[in-house]
Amino acid sequence: MSDDSITPSLTEFPNAPVSWSPQDSETIAEAEGLDLTADHWAVIQALQEYFARNDGPIKVRELQDALHERFHQIGGRRKLFQILPGGPVAQGCRLAGLQSPPGSVDLSFGSVY
Repeated sequence: MSDDSITPSLTEFPNAPVSWSPQDSETIAEAEGLDLTADHWAVIQALQEYFARNDGPIKVRELQDALHERFHQIGGRRKLFQILPGGPVAQGCRLAGLQSPPGSVDLSFGSVY
């Protein structure tokens, strides 16, 4: 994708939840003050792929480690938290139309993943 402002087509997301569309992500992103870029769309695709490949309960720490490994070449966790300040797992799952794993947001502890 050369122009970050273009919404990708649904065919670019083969593992997307049935009721999800890229426009859903744009609506959520706008409400959360994000401008979606190619990096955001790559995280959304990665999350949808991870959930599709892993049956059973998703463990937040394993998902966070998988994202760090997948995006290590662009800065890993640091870059993921820069583009998704609400947490790459919690905010990323909202954008991807996925249920955040338990423990991905603990406001009483002051942390998000």
